[in-house]
Amino acid sequence: MSLQTVPFLEDGVVGHLHRPEGSARAGLVLTHGAGANCDSPLLRRMAGALAVRDFAVLRCDLPFRQRRRTGPPFPAQAATDREGLRVAVAAMRQLFDAPMFLGGHSYGGRQASMLASEQPRLVKGLLLLSYPLHPPAKPHQLRTGHFGSLRSPALFVHGTRDPFGSVEEIQEAIELIPARTLVKRLEGAGHDLRGGSFPAEEVAELFLNLLD
Repeated sequence: MSLQTVPFLEDGVVGHLHRPEGSARAGLVLTHGAGANCDSPLLRRMAGALAVRDFAVLRCDLPFRQRRRTGPPFPAQAATDREGLRVAVAAMRQLFDAPMFLGGHSYGGRQASMLASEQPRLVKGLLLLSYPLHPPAKPHQLRTGHFGSLRSPALFVHGTRDPFGSVEEIQEAIELIPARTLVKRLEGAGHDLRGGSFPAEEVAELFLNLLD
């Protein structure tokens, strides 16, 4: 199968677009964590695995990363990052007449889920890689206040050595979400989900099964 990946720059959206060989069955906007960008091995592998399954996938840089090549996001500007994701979804809708999905790694996944809770009709589902449930060693500072407002099916992919929350903590937290959820457990993986050796093909199949 011949796949095409092209740079994407439109309406303030910066990234790379993976096009399937034929018509797209769905579209996904996929973004990065606080210390990375859209070129991370994790996102590239995930996007490629979904593209061969007829997803159009846009790996995009969040606004904070467009402003600064290094350094973490500022909490006060998180709403701007969510707006960047909304604009990216809108840009994908202009290109593909297909259901749209949203996802991200760590901080990017958190902002994606918060946007979906604020705008329940924006996307059909979520792909959340290493959701940062709480800061390391601070299990009582849970980042679940918006979970009760989520209406989209969600796949959580989580490593058993993630300091931002255990798999068991994630499984307990998703009981707050009034939609279909699934947790994919990765034995021995940390917050980076093994980077270049991430089992993207297996995760892609789970994501498709969740959405069927």
